[in-house]
Amino acid sequence: MRKRIFSWLGKDFIELSAEAQPATSATIEAQEIFHRFDQELKSHGLSLHNTVRSRLWGRDRESRDRGSNERVKILSGKARSASSSYIAPIHFDSNAKVAADLIALKPAEPDAKKRIVEYDPPIVPIRFLVYESVVVLSGVTTVLPTLEEQMDNILPRIAGSLKDGGSSWDKVARVSFYLHRSQTTEKLNEIFNHRVKAALAQKEYCFVDGYSADGKLCEVEVTATV
Repeated sequence: MRKRIFSWLGKDFIELSAEAQPATSATIEAQEIFHRFDQELKSHGLSLHNTVRSRLWGRDRESRDRGSNERVKILSGKARSASSSYIAPIHFDSNAKVAADLIALKPAEPDAKKRIVEYDPPIVPIRFLVYESVVVLSGVTTVLPTLEEQMDNILPRIAGSLKDGGSSWDKVARVSFYLHRSQTTEKLNEIFNHRVKAALAQKEYCFVDGYSADGKLCEVEVTATV
């Protein structure tokens, strides 16, 4: 397991990343990895309830689907948080089927509660959460024929969630693009920069092989402040 403790946006965060211990199924692997995450957070006086974002990696579609289904059960109730999931066999160094990243926030006020905003009607990922002054959106994606058409669908939805969370593009701290390997960052930036004029603190890119459904070409994760 890799652990990173850092201060960002005026808050303290813990980021955990790990590949599961190889097991007979992706379901068991997901159970194991989130159990380890929970134990590690408890050593810092936190728990899965403090999760603001989780990212699940699957070696293949079946592993992604089974791992994601188990994550939904584990990160429920007070642990419900922004999420995304990807298929990327190159992400793995071991024989594991599932890997995960988790980011937890240590609130300044111990009794602070996350404001969870669902899609209407609710779906597996939340729309976004607000935890003290931080706004965290689940990965936003869609299925349309081209990258340009997909971004024209994704970006207005992000803007709407930011507005509803008391934020805006001007208050975005990081935009993370999970781009299909068939696409290029040059084309993505051309589209994005033409449509979003605000100066952003940081943009990052990762290439993946698949998402929750075929036909998706990019998923965008955003973190901002109110």
